[in-house]
Amino acid sequence: MSKQIRLTTPLSTEDAENLTIGDKVLLNGVLLTGRDAAHRRLFELIKEGRELPLDIKGQVLYYVGPTPAKPGRPIGSAGPTTSYRMDPYSPKLIELGLKGMIGKGSRSQAVIEAMKRFKA
Repeated sequence: MSKQIRLTTPLSTEDAENLTIGDKVLLNGVLLTGRDAAHRRLFELIKEGRELPLDIKGQVLYYVGPTPAKPGRPIGSAGPTTSYRMDPYSPKLIELGLKGMIGKGSRSQAVIEAMKRFKA
């Protein structure tokens, strides 16, 4: 049976382990946003052995595709974008401590396995 859970970022391994499919999760705290270009940059930094500009441990990434801002606004609508575009980069970020991702669509088997292995 699904349940409603309140969580605050950064998430712990225990937070992730206590979730089941169908749970409704209410998140508080910092929510990182980015899409494929940002993921590619993070991945390149990792491959080069350089430090990331943020601490990814316990964080939740929202795969967001913002629309152009209306006059006087900092950003337009910001809805979820397709998750699979981040799949080439996600397993490494999960290995480094990423605990959650918000987007739409299916994920690759590599991402699913990384989530299981690293408890995301």
